[in-house]
Amino acid sequence: MKRIVIIVIGILFLVVGALWLVGFRQPSSPSAPPRLTEVEQSQPGESAAAQEGENVPAQASEPVPAVSVIAENLTIPWEVLFLPDGEMLVTQRPGSVVLLRSGRELSVPGIQSVGEGGLLGAVLHPDFAQNQLLYLYETTEDVSGLKNRIVRYRLTENALELEQVIFDDIPGARYHDGGRIAFGPDGFLYVAVGDATREAEAQNPDSLEGTILRLTAEGETAPGNPFGDSPVYSYGHRNPQGLTWDSAGNLWSTERPCSGVASGFDELNLIEPGGNYGWPESQGDTVAPGTIAPVRHSTASVTWAPASAAYLDGSVYFAGLRGQTLYEAVVEGGEVKAFHEHLVGEYGRLRTVTVGPDGLLYVTTSNRDGRGSAPAPNDDRIIRVDPAQLSR
Repeated sequence: MKRIVIIVIGILFLVVGALWLVGFRQPSSPSAPPRLTEVEQSQPGESAAAQEGENVPAQASEPVPAVSVIAENLTIPWEVLFLPDGEMLVTQRPGSVVLLRSGRELSVPGIQSVGEGGLLGAVLHPDFAQNQLLYLYETTEDVSGLKNRIVRYRLTENALELEQVIFDDIPGARYHDGGRIAFGPDGFLYVAVGDATREAEAQNPDSLEGTILRLTAEGETAPGNPFGDSPVYSYGHRNPQGLTWDSAGNLWSTERPCSGVASGFDELNLIEPGGNYGWPESQGDTVAPGTIAPVRHSTASVTWAPASAAYLDGSVYFAGLRGQTLYEAVVEGGEVKAFHEHLVGEYGRLRTVTVGPDGLLYVTTSNRDGRGSAPAPNDDRIIRVDPAQLSR
């Protein structure tokens, strides 16, 4: 009997150790600096000689691969932006901005990279070419604890010049910090805010927990907001992290409504001004009175863990962390007409998908965030995807 007890205890230690290694690893750091791969250094249809400025005979454009890794050795990349001069800007959650083509890495002061917080979303001012203004969503800490803020910087050749904290005191916590920011077609700044683990507050439109905000470029409440002088545009969210607009101007958002043992019911939502999206009373097909049901959810048995959203040619694409998949929802008239899965399990955890100026999708991995399997030696990466060549 004593021997059996010893064996059982040993097995328990092995199980706990395995769970710790898989799900609760500390985020790891790459052994090499971030870099573009050779695929991205030489653009399709442009030879190395042409890049050097040599006179070479004109050549037909080479086809773009369906999927290619174009950058690697990143650390939890959270946002990818494309500057007018062709530069690629990437935020890294521990607290830096990487300019990939020039090889520069700029530190962002005051970042608290704790749990799911850190340096998160980023967006360029609509007139960036004239004013060089960059907006960052940052997790910070003061005597009251963790909180989030939106800071506007001027991006110069070699530095981020602090311009202004335009919106402060966004609820923060170790988990559920939201973090996506985007300028909408109306010229206003939309901000995805998590419930910061205070789920009951998500049902209070007078608080900021579990909301999508709508602001001016100066951080003021946008005119025409549904709750008067409040920045809140919609509420009843848990941890929204995807914001995108379709060709008709509809706002779509992806959201992670539950996790842990009860994981599942991830959402794709069509956002209405003043809408209540039900958290924590609603999930899946259970929709509380007066709340808005998701257009599509993952069901109780499937976990997407969506962390982004991007619209292109009739489809909303979003990346899945635990799902390790690039998802495609073909949308029309506010409905999902078809649903496809791409890159399933090929690159590990996928966080952000965005559309490049070339009309292709750019997807980041998140294998160094301390969750999931051990990262590959060249993680984290940016993957370029030609959606026209994906199987459906």
